[in-house]
This record gives sequence, structure tokens and C-alpha cells, in this order.
Amino acid sequence: MSWKTWLAVTVAFAAGAFTLFSIATRLPAAPEHQVFVNGEVLTMDADNRVVQALSVRSERIEALGSNEEIMALVTDRTEIIDLGGRTLLPGFIDAHGHFPASGLDTVAADLNSPPLGTITDIDGLLAALQQRATVVPAGEWITGFGYDDTLLAEGRHPTRQELDTVSGVHPVAVLHISGHMVVANSAALAAVGIDADSENPEGGVIARRPGSREPNGLLEETARLPVVAKMLDLGALDFLGMIRDAVREYAQHGVTTAQAGGVAPDMARGLSLASRLGVIPLRLLLFPMEEDFRELIATGSYSPDDFERERLQMGAVKIIADGSIQGFTGYLTRPYHTPYHGDADYRGYPAVLRERLFEQVLALHRGGYQIAVHGNGDASIDDILDAFAAAQAAHPVADPRFLLIHSQMARRDQIERMGELGVTPSFFAAHTWYWGDRHRDIFIGPERAAEISPAAWAQEAGLRFTSHMDTPVTPMRPLQAVWSMVYRETVGGDVLGPEQRIDVMTALRAVTIDAAWQIFQEDNRGSLEPGKYADLVLLNGSPLRDSYALRELQVDGTWVNGARIYKRR
Repeated sequence: MSWKTWLAVTVAFAAGAFTLFSIATRLPAAPEHQVFVNGEVLTMDADNRVVQALSVRSERIEALGSNEEIMALVTDRTEIIDLGGRTLLPGFIDAHGHFPASGLDTVAADLNSPPLGTITDIDGLLAALQQRATVVPAGEWITGFGYDDTLLAEGRHPTRQELDTVSGVHPVAVLHISGHMVVANSAALAAVGIDADSENPEGGVIARRPGSREPNGLLEETARLPVVAKMLDLGALDFLGMIRDAVREYAQHGVTTAQAGGVAPDMARGLSLASRLGVIPLRLLLFPMEEDFRELIATGSYSPDDFERERLQMGAVKIIADGSIQGFTGYLTRPYHTPYHGDADYRGYPAVLRERLFEQVLALHRGGYQIAVHGNGDASIDDILDAFAAAQAAHPVADPRFLLIHSQMARRDQIERMGELGVTPSFFAAHTWYWGDRHRDIFIGPERAAEISPAAWAQEAGLRFTSHMDTPVTPMRPLQAVWSMVYRETVGGDVLGPEQRIDVMTALRAVTIDAAWQIFQEDNRGSLEPGKYADLVLLNGSPLRDSYALRELQVDGTWVNGARIYKRR
């Protein structure tokens, strides 16, 4: 067979396989006309109207009103869905997360501790990794995610030597619950060229054995990036498995727009292809990571059109300015409550130096990009606001919607300054539940812990804000995000900063219409109004009638473009 004939056969085979795969993964189609009646329909429009019924024509919302008004539109070709008093809302919008990383458990060991998992000590962590080693071919990476040193019985990170006991033939690496640190075994460190001669990278730390320059396995912030890249270097089937697992979780919890908050070009291309093939029925917003897209942006080679699809858009360019409070890498103006390694003056550190942050923000702002900056500690937030103020002064933009992701320890004066600058915060409000007790007792003390995720201050300042779960740091549970903003209870049963509580409807807006507004998509999603996408979520009860129980509500159905993508059995 000549090479030309071989090439023709190969192309024909690939085209046929693509066609069959496309048919197998074809997105569900919406009925020509369907009506939802006899329910509590929370429109989340400007007036927060609550109506009884909704009409959907193909992929778009047609009308809202009373049962009588909507039933008047019914013909013999209409599908009628009786809500039976249940609550219909706009589909939840993931304001910040890392799709499809919630599917990591398909390719890595789950090392979470209660209340998220079952690992309580380092022996249990090692056992989970050893179990993973039984199914991973020799020489390939064994990985785990979600370990929390403050919840392990030993109260510390695992060590390089302990991970060496997992296997003598595999690189082994585990990702901290914050996502901002990893611990690697000797083989993993060797694979990325980290040894005693390696210097700390800018914005990161290679932890050492006491009295030595020999790495102990812990890599903080930018030092972790080479190992994380290896951990996430997945084959096509593993990547597809992660996506399918993540789609199931998101749809089950009513998410219709997911976010991949900080992607490299290869990840963006993979998700773009998966969206095109119909593997991802959700809408998806990608935030390009500045450091990974820097060269493309600088040379003018970055075009969102190269990645975008019908249900996938490119969004704000993301910068990570500091680390994690629970990892002691968040950058604070005052020292941590518990001295870190005995250093009573330790305040964390910036992942991007102030001068470099100014340069990055100015370049992106001048280039016309929306910008999202991760900032947890208040010292980092000062730098972020200063950088944006300087960029706005140099190149004013009327409606920048500059995003400050997490805004965990934003002070009141910083919230007020956000209002003046046109900065919009996205709060990781569920921190009050998952880490609230430890924020108070270990990381930042009672006074500052009571003011984390200060939604009430933001509301008073007239800011539009959102709430997110930062999945996979915590599971994708939008109703937990809402509940935490309303009640601010900790796992231990205490209320952390009752003065920062907000009302249910405002909290619901933070995962619907205000989340759409933050990404310039409020004209097509986020509320139930004529002409918008029929992206819907049906709850088995009302978040308004029994708000304390709202996080226990079940999603009975999720629709994207009028097509049901999830139905609870």
C-alpha cells in the first residue's frame, strides 16, 4: 500500500470514528415546547419575582406567569411538567472552580479527612496510596489529593521518606486540600529536577530537612508547579473519565455553567474538544492562567475564537497573587494566630511580587482583558487593589468587572475601596463551615475569623458579589455556598461572625444572576426571563420556606438549553 493510500485510509477511519463518537455523545435535544406549572418559580430577576409557571420554547424561555397564563399556551404538542409545589430556579453558575478536577478520584487516591473523607492519620494516607499503587503500571505516577495536615492525627504533612515507602518503582505525589502545596517522594522530586542544589523559585518554597538543604518533599506555591504538571499529565481516557465524573456531580447539584478557573492552553484545547463532541453538556467558562498564556498574549497569538464553542467561552485571565490561609501561605498584614514554625512574625508571602503584579495587571488591562486575581490574605488584597487602581488610572475602562477571587480576609476599608474601583469579589463563603473552627483557633484568631468572606459589608457597600466552592477544594454544592452565607455556622456548631450573615434571596443571587453578571453573561443566563437560555434547576423543596434546611434540598432535575441533563431517580 502506498503512503498516499495509507494516509487516505487513516483519514477515512479517523473521520468515521469521529462521526460515531459524535453520535454516541450527542447532546440531548429540548422538546419543541414545554411548560412548568404549579410551582414556586424564583425568577431572580431585578425584582426577585416569584411566579407559578414557566414556558420554554425549544432552547429559550418564552414566558412566565400564573398557571392559567402559561396553560393558555399549551397545545397537543406541549410537554407539561407539574412541579407539584416544588421550586424552580435558574441553573446554578459556578462562580469559581476547577472543572473537571472534581473527577480526580477517578485517577488519584482521595485523601480527604472528615467531613469530606475518611483519612484520619498518615498511616491511612499511605494505605490509600498503596492501594492505588496496585492498579497503576510500574513507573507511572501515583497521586493523591485532598490531604489536610491540620486534620491528620499527627498534625503535620507527610514526608518524602514516608511517601518513599509507598513504592520503590513509582513517583508519588500528594496534593494538599488547598491546592497550593504538594508533597513528593524521592522519585517524583528527581523527575522534576528538584534536589539540594535547587533554589526557591520566586513566589514559592522548597521545604528542607532540619539543618540541611535536602528537600523534605513539601513544595509550596510556585515550587509545586512542576510536580502538579506531572500529576495532571493524563492520557485521553483518564481525562475523559474525569470529565464524565465531574459532569455527573455538577448536573446532580444543579450546575448549568461550570468554570475551569485557571487553565493552560493544552487543557483549554482538551476541554474545547470535549465540549464540541458533546461530552460536556454543561456550559463552560475557562479562565486562562496568565503565566501559561503569557507568551500567546504578549505576541498577539491568543484568540478566544480558537477555543470557544457553542457552550464554551473564554473568560477573565487569572493571576494567583498569594496562597492559602489554611496552608499558611496566604499573605497577611498581621502575623498568623499560631506562629508558623515558631516564627511569631510570620505573615505568609506573595506568590507574585508587588512590582510584578503591577506589571501583569497593567499589561492585561491595557490589552482589554477582563482580569481575575486570586487573593486570600489582606496584604495580598492591598497589592491587588493598588495594582488595579494604577492600571485604571493609566487606561480607564468604564465597566471592567475586575474579579477578586476568594477575597477571604478583605477588611472593611478594602470592601469600600472595591466599591470605589469597580472591583467585584467572589467569596469562598463555605470556608466558615469547612475551616471556620480552625481559622478561629489556629490560623487567624477569633477577631479576623469572624470577618472572613464579609458578604454583609459587601452588601452594605452596594457591591455585586458571588459565592463559590472552589471545587475540588470542596465538593460542588451550590446550596452549601448559599447556606454558609446565610448562617455562617462551623462544623463545630458555632456561628462565625453573625454580623456578616445575609438574607436567602441575596445569597441565591450570588450563585445565579450575580454570578452571570460577573462574567458578562447576564443577558443570556442567571435569571428566568423571556429570551434567556432555558437553564433550569428543580429543587424538591423551597429554600425560602425553610431556609435552615436549604442545603439538604435535593435537585430533582437539571436542564441546559431546555434539555434535561439530570433527573433524580
